[in-house]
Amino acid sequence: MSTTTPSPTGTGAHAGRTGAADPADVVTEHQGTPKKAALASFLGSTMEYYDFFIYGTAAALVFPQLFFPGGDPAIAAIASFATFGVAYIARPLGGLVMGHFGDRLGRKNVLLVTLMIMGLASLAIGVLPTFDSIGIWATVLLVVARLAQGFSAGAESAGASSLTIEHSPEGRRGFFTSFVMMGYAAGMVLSTVVFIPIAALPEEALMSWGWRIPFLLSIFVLAIAFYVRTKLDETPVFEEEVAEAGEVKKLPAGEVLKYQGGDVFRVLLMSAFSVMQTIFTVFGLSYAVDHGGFERTDILTVNAVAVGLSMVFMPFAGRLSDRIGRKPLMLTAMIGCSVSIFLYFLALGTGNIWLVFAASFLFMTVLYSGFNGVWTSFFGELFAAPVRYTGMAMGNQLGLMVAGFGPMIGGMLLGAGTFGWVPVAIFGCVVALIAAVACFSSRETAHTPIAELGEPYLKGTGRI
Repeated sequence: MSTTTPSPTGTGAHAGRTGAADPADVVTEHQGTPKKAALASFLGSTMEYYDFFIYGTAAALVFPQLFFPGGDPAIAAIASFATFGVAYIARPLGGLVMGHFGDRLGRKNVLLVTLMIMGLASLAIGVLPTFDSIGIWATVLLVVARLAQGFSAGAESAGASSLTIEHSPEGRRGFFTSFVMMGYAAGMVLSTVVFIPIAALPEEALMSWGWRIPFLLSIFVLAIAFYVRTKLDETPVFEEEVAEAGEVKKLPAGEVLKYQGGDVFRVLLMSAFSVMQTIFTVFGLSYAVDHGGFERTDILTVNAVAVGLSMVFMPFAGRLSDRIGRKPLMLTAMIGCSVSIFLYFLALGTGNIWLVFAASFLFMTVLYSGFNGVWTSFFGELFAAPVRYTGMAMGNQLGLMVAGFGPMIGGMLLGAGTFGWVPVAIFGCVVALIAAVACFSSRETAHTPIAELGEPYLKGTGRI
């Protein structure tokens, strides 16, 4: 990738920085690596989100009986959804801590650590005793493992996005960075496909040992993703920053809040739009089975196909955003999903699986892909390189807390009768419209050279 290096007099975006090494030597070593970076991000995200979403499926289908037995089924479901949501409390902490080290020590090493944390947490859930065996301690240990998953996931998307952005050529950052969330889709599809035959097991087999299999299988995904990431170089932008400045910031969080606090807040509000996805995949699954009369395997199959097809749309959205800008696609997704969420729940009320698929295709495959295929580049591009990982992680993960508790909030808002879902859809729409306002007020970044990204930081630190 071509990178602008400072002149001997230190002019331009890098003014005022000195160093002992020629950064051009650093950058040259990394020519031709965007495909490798995209593949590493794709596989790493696949593993992370496979583990993350098998928990969501289990929380909807089996955890209420295994870890919250003996009470009202509706209360048990809300409690199970709450354990899904606690991961989103840990995500901001994971983003802050690992983002700090990612901006100080490099993107690659931190991303290897996040993979290990997620993999070990998922394996722990797979061997966890249930409430019938050790009582309340089973629930406590489940929450601890889920918090570890959240800590890891909080660092993944920002790190993978930063790594891919900084390996990508100008004019194609959106395309290559879309592979990060293609990994999200692949992980969700993989988790759903694995759970389909498990969900078809006899009830006794499912509740005794079947539910453990998807968690234990994560070891294979972990091994592949870890191997690929070990073969990837550190990003040229990060190494150039170290080579030119001679040091990295000791407290990136303080720097990003000082100079780009407004961008952190905008990313927070835009990230909350992801509540639409958790309403669709987790709350919608539970609602379809418990209130729509659908079979578990039918809804899981529809979700898997809809999300799987989105892997075709996301790179298209990323590439289109390289041409027309990030904001048009983001705004289209936010407004479009606000309408199509109503169509999805109306389809669930018909009992017709083909109408459900059509609504799912419109909502998740087409419209939501405009968000998922673009936000990984857009959010990262709002920040300058020295604080990119931290800034993106802070805003993104704080906003995702809303998404994490979306299924629980949905369970609390759910009313009686055929249209009891309407308050849930309205809740999602309100969040989406707030996100749209934040997006509209953000800078367009698609055509900004990488050395000039994060303008408020660069101006505040005297680099431009």
